[in-house]
This record gives sequence, C-alpha cells and structure tokens, in this order.
Amino acid sequence: MELVRISAPGWPLDPRFNILKSASAPQEKLSTLEVEDPPPYLKGDELLGKQRKVYLETYGCQMNVNDTEIAWSILQKSGYLRTRNLQEADVILLVTCSIREKAEQTIWNRLRQLKVLKTRRLRTQVPLRIGILGCMAERLKEDILNREKIVDLLAGPDAYRDLPWLLAVTESGQQAANVLLSLDETYADVMPVQTSPSATSAFVSIMRGCDNMCSYCIVPFTRGRERSRPVASILEEVKKLSEQGLKEVTLLGQNVNSFRDTSEVHFNNAVSTNLSRGFTANYKAKQGGLRFAHLLDQVSRVDPEMRIRFTSPHPKDFPDEVLQLIHERDNICKQIHLPAQSGSSRVLETMRRGYSREAYVELIHHIRESIPGVSLSSDFIAGFCGETEEDHLQTVSLLREVQYNTGFLFAYSMRQKTRAYHRLKDDVPEEVKLRRLEELITVFREEARKANKTAVGCTQLVLVEGHSKRSAADLCGRNDGNLKVIFPDTEVEDITSPGLKARAQPGDYVLVKITSASSQTLRGCVLGRTTLKDFSASC
Repeated sequence: MELVRISAPGWPLDPRFNILKSASAPQEKLSTLEVEDPPPYLKGDELLGKQRKVYLETYGCQMNVNDTEIAWSILQKSGYLRTRNLQEADVILLVTCSIREKAEQTIWNRLRQLKVLKTRRLRTQVPLRIGILGCMAERLKEDILNREKIVDLLAGPDAYRDLPWLLAVTESGQQAANVLLSLDETYADVMPVQTSPSATSAFVSIMRGCDNMCSYCIVPFTRGRERSRPVASILEEVKKLSEQGLKEVTLLGQNVNSFRDTSEVHFNNAVSTNLSRGFTANYKAKQGGLRFAHLLDQVSRVDPEMRIRFTSPHPKDFPDEVLQLIHERDNICKQIHLPAQSGSSRVLETMRRGYSREAYVELIHHIRESIPGVSLSSDFIAGFCGETEEDHLQTVSLLREVQYNTGFLFAYSMRQKTRAYHRLKDDVPEEVKLRRLEELITVFREEARKANKTAVGCTQLVLVEGHSKRSAADLCGRNDGNLKVIFPDTEVEDITSPGLKARAQPGDYVLVKITSASSQTLRGCVLGRTTLKDFSASC
C-alpha cells in the first residue's frame, strides 16, 4: 500500500494524515505529493468545512454516542453545518461498532444503500463524501476502502481531531485515512456537543481503551490501551452540563472503574485501591494516580440534583470504598452493571475474566449487603468457544440465582486479532448458539419480571425524559435503577410548592407509585413533582 502525504507552498506539512492511494504494494511506504497551488479549502482550518453539511449516524455502544458528539464538536469548530436530512448532506459519517459480526454487517448493508444515494448525486452539486469512523474503521482499514469504493474517509477512534483535514483531502477525489491508535488521546480538551437538544442526560467519557485482554474481546485492538482523562477536565464538563440544565450524567469507559488519573506528579504516589475479593487482573497492577472512588466522589458533589451513573465496569474493580460511596451519596444511582459473561467457572477461565463463578456470586452478595435495594444488570455471551451444555446450564442457573433487573445477552461472534481467534476454536454450531441464547433470554425475562414486581406498591423517584413512544397520553422516564417507568401525562401538584399544579416536563423529577411491572418496564400513577434532595430527605 502506498501512503501519500500532501504538501504545498505556504501550507505546513501536517504528518497526522495520509491519503491511501492503492492496495497494490505489499508493504506500506510514504511519499510526498507536491501541490503548487492548493485549493482554498486546504489553506486554513476556518475554510475546511465552509458551507459543507454533515450527517452523522451512530451505531453500537454508548461510547460511540459520545464519540459522535466529540466528532461533531470538532467539525462544528471547522465551519461545518449539521443536517438531519440525509438527502441534503455533503458528508455522511457513520460511527461504527465491531464488537460483533452482526454490527459490522449492518454497516455493509448501509453502505450499499448509500451507494445509490451517492451515484444519484447531480454533477452540479458538491460530490457526496462518505466516511467510516470508530472501531470498524480501525479493525478493517483497507478492506473497507477496497471493498466499498464509495468510502472516501476512514478515521479510527483516536483520529477525530484530524477529521477536518481528512475531509479536505477527499475534496481532491482521494481516499483519506488515519486509523492510528494513541497511547494518550482522551479528547480531554474537546467539549462534546450534545446531539439531542432536548436530552435530559448526557454521557461523559472519563477514559478510553482497555487492558483486560479478555480472550473474546476486540476492544483493546480497536480502541487501544487504557488511558484516563484528568479529573479536572471531567469536572469541568460535568459542571457545564449542570449549567445547561441536564439532570443526569453517565461516566463512560470500556473499563470505567479502573480509572486512574496520573496527570499531575503529586498524584503519582497515591495509594492504589485493591481489587474485589477473589479477582485477578490480566496485567501488572498499576500504582499511583487518583482512582475511580475519588472521581465519583468529586463528580457527585458538582450538583446534588444531578444523578450520576457509570458504565461499563469490570467486576474486579469494586473495592469497598466505591460501594460505600454509592451507598452514602443520594445522587449516585443505586444501580450497578456487573458483566458476568458466563455462569461457568471453566468458561470464565477460558474467557480470561479473572474470576470464578463463586467469586462473582460472593461479590453480588457483598454489593447487596453494602447497597440495600441495589438494581443489577449484566452481560452474557451464549456459545463461547468450547462451551458445553453443562456450561450453558450453569449460566442459566446464575441468571436464576442473581435475578438481574436488566440484561444484555448475545450469541458469541468470533473476532479477528483476539486471543480466542488465535488460540481457540469457534466450535459451538450457530444453531446451538441461537438456541442457548433464546433459553437465556427466556430465563432472564422470567427472573427480571419477578425482580421488578417487588417495586409494585412502592413510590419511586423518576426523571422525566418525554412522552412515551407508544402513547402521547403517557410520559416516560427512568427510576434510580435505570428501569423505564410509564405514567399518565396529567397535571400534578408541585410538592415543593403546595397548591401549584402543572404537567411534568422533561428534566423534572416526579414521584410515581408503581402499579404494575414487566421484565423491562414499570407502570404507575404520578403523585407530584419534587426534587432529588426532598425525595432523599423523606426516605
């Protein structure tokens, strides 16, 4: 493959971006293409996106939602305009996921649809540019450019700062790419632009990458190694979100509770926290830095009326100080995501998860003792390499034993580059994977329905998000445990101002008496508007 760098008089060479010319050469080589008179859009950042409209589509996890906001923040500062009309877009950017084969197939199908749109573009119009961002760009690289000639741009998760330059390069008709992973990029100085103006909550990325190297997981290879943002930059972002009126933030990271800020020298001697009892890590313990408990403490102090959540954690990183803090702070939600992946100790060892079933169950009991009424969610994989029917039944029994409120269950999908790809055999037939997955889903729903029914008759604090998708006569919101709650849209009394009645609005806290429950949703009647502080004081 030949990588070509552009240079021009009066335009300093920027080594961060390259143009992929062809895939004919067996090895990469770098040359420089001299341009005597570059077009105006290559002469300054302020002109790069002039009059260009960008359309953004997001696929996959919450990190991709946050990445979309980061990418838009960068493009907006370079003069790009945002459109939600696909037909009028000059640039279409897909923020992609590679965690499973199905996620990638969704993008390939979408590209075939966009090919029709691109070929129909009138010659009198600005040519339509299509870009692939995120994990799929990092994982497949040249395959995308060679297989789908309509793709003009690739930008990996650590290359969003280069989007204006990469797009400028595509103006010359070339394909452009930067998929290099970084050891230090956290976008700490980039303030994400909320992509939903009416949102009541936001995601705040606190760290990127992962060091766990679970044998099934592609994340360390598409998003790189762990690195954390400075605490100060996170607090600044949370404060701005509070000033904008948002009522909930979710702290994000691939391994969010392994957060470790070493940005300042005097933090480096801080005492490291211990792992959860019975858990081990696949990497050497890292010393120093401000840890997750410190960050959670500081974030929860920004605004007592702002709920704090975090995802996705690893079970090994739940020391007692984190659990105690969740228990003590009224605005840290009593909801913990605790990915199990399997209920079989043998499979967990093959997955390189660093714990046994027994250690995981002991942690569950410890969490429930430390945080009464905690809501639990988890991830499970059906049909991992070498999984037997007995292993599968162990997972079924774990679902029954723990009785999660929320679950995310998937059939195993082999990913290139992972340890499983190189050392294990994907030997569970597809039909068996799907049958086991359906059994897990059925059991999960049965147990979640039982768990959620314990809320019937209770009064819960709900943060209003908006109208229910199924009925304009109902509002929906989420309780402390992150379960969706549906209730009638009627005038209610403001409990903090007796005699004042009004309809609840997105961003309001309301008291809802739960009248029924399913495996995924609660229903109830609204009693009135309140505040988080007043609700906590009455409990």
